[in-house]
Amino acid sequence: MNNFRITDHPILKIPSSRSVISFTFNGVNYNALDGDTIASALLVNGIRAIREHEESGQPRGLYCNIGHCFECRVTVNEREGQRSCITKVSNGMDVQSSKKLPTPFKKEEAQYG
Repeated sequence: MNNFRITDHPILKIPSSRSVISFTFNGVNYNALDGDTIASALLVNGIRAIREHEESGQPRGLYCNIGHCFECRVTVNEREGQRSCITKVSNGMDVQSSKKLPTPFKKEEAQYG
């Protein structure tokens, strides 16, 4: 694994041994520990931007990291809109970032000619 993982914490008990599993994010293979959420597995692998804003295409990352907002939505095994902060990563899981989508609420300016 790498140096982004917290291995000692004054309050939380961190299990000393967990199985290493692998998953893909946007087609790239990464390792995680059994019990990690997708969000924590991405963070520990140095990934901060996990999707694009639907309208602007700007990179988005975690916001609340407790399941209240929807900033961390990803596609998991072809199932869209999964919150990565509350979804546990599993061995062989395919995770894709959400991409810019057409905005159905934006009205096109009328073209008169």
